[in-house]
Amino acid sequence: MLTKKNIHQSKIINQMKNHRSFLSIISLVFTSCLFGQNLPSLMTDKNINSTFSILAYDKNAQEWGIAVATNNIYVGNSTIYIEPGVGAFSVIAETEPKYGIRGIEKLRAGKSIEQAINEVRAEDNEDNYRQVSGIDANGNVFSFTGTSLKYWNGSASEILGTDYVVMGNQLEESVLSDMSKTYASSKGTLAQRLLKSLVAGQNAGGQISGKQSAALVVKGANNEWYNQIDLRVDNSKNPIKELETLMQYHYGRIRLNQSLYAQREGNMERAKQKLTEAESMLDGWTGMYARIARAHIAIGNEDLAIGWIKKGLSENPKWSVHLPAFYFLKENAEMASIIKPDTFNVKDWESAMGMLSNLGRELEVIELGNELIDRKIESSYLYFLLGRSYFYEKEQGKAIRHLEKAIQTDSTNIEAEILLDRLRKK
Repeated sequence: MLTKKNIHQSKIINQMKNHRSFLSIISLVFTSCLFGQNLPSLMTDKNINSTFSILAYDKNAQEWGIAVATNNIYVGNSTIYIEPGVGAFSVIAETEPKYGIRGIEKLRAGKSIEQAINEVRAEDNEDNYRQVSGIDANGNVFSFTGTSLKYWNGSASEILGTDYVVMGNQLEESVLSDMSKTYASSKGTLAQRLLKSLVAGQNAGGQISGKQSAALVVKGANNEWYNQIDLRVDNSKNPIKELETLMQYHYGRIRLNQSLYAQREGNMERAKQKLTEAESMLDGWTGMYARIARAHIAIGNEDLAIGWIKKGLSENPKWSVHLPAFYFLKENAEMASIIKPDTFNVKDWESAMGMLSNLGRELEVIELGNELIDRKIESSYLYFLLGRSYFYEKEQGKAIRHLEKAIQTDSTNIEAEILLDRLRKK
């Protein structure tokens, strides 16, 4: 049974508890100020990220793209939504994928970009934590910054331009204005302009809490899959710098392919120009060094080809798997101790013949293939390569004979089957 004394003591204890709770809140606020963490994330247990992005549309190329960076990991995982011919959405701050997924559905249904975003927003009880921008099939843009973002450290806002939007939160003051000016005044492809804008934002101070990941995606209504761009740096101390490297690799591979195509078409001047451009852009991507070496061989630069072969070996010992393809360089003084035919297995000899064929040296393929058969070094694919070279040299009978042998050796050799069928229909 409670006495008056017990009741009085209970009131005092409750008052002390309330007082301690108040002191705890004050301490929490004070601690957040000391360590730079924003109060909303502490009080609501939100996974709040400081992020900045640019979303844009290129009318001429019919491409939609987004570049984004943040202080958290894998920013490209949940912030980028693009459907060519329909539109695109950048969704940051306290990310909610529904704005991108349902936003695209609404654009498909004929809604305007403003309607698409606002209709999703009307169903969102936490829109005050969101930051969303969108663009439709014609370049119309709309964006909003949640009202609670003003309480976060740094600046949170958006700038709408012609066919583009820049937005971000927890930023240094001039980040968005520098991004906007850079994009509006820059030249190049949409991807290049987006990256320049992102770099400008980082150079202006970026996020006050630092950087950890970045991503850039560009999709076009008329682009083949290999021309779509989806570059991501998920965890790095210099994500935007690494994103620049990936962009170089993307365009460098295109330049290299252009060089090889020009060579096949007999346009050596263009082949040399594109190869020079590709070399500087692909430096560091060891997987491309064999193709660069092949391109140099094709235009008569054997010494430069050897330089790239050695570079590949110095950067990655396992690059030696490419050496058999350069069997034809075995007499070169620099390569004599590197290329060792005595150690070649059947796969290595197939690589040697394949490279000769890629270079259009079919008579050398035929000579080497027959020499290997005399030495009892045989395989289905070796017979196919030999048959294909006879086909290129217009020796139909020998081509058919070797292709039949390829299929007898391996009935699943589809390449031999297709070429043989083509020859028999002539």
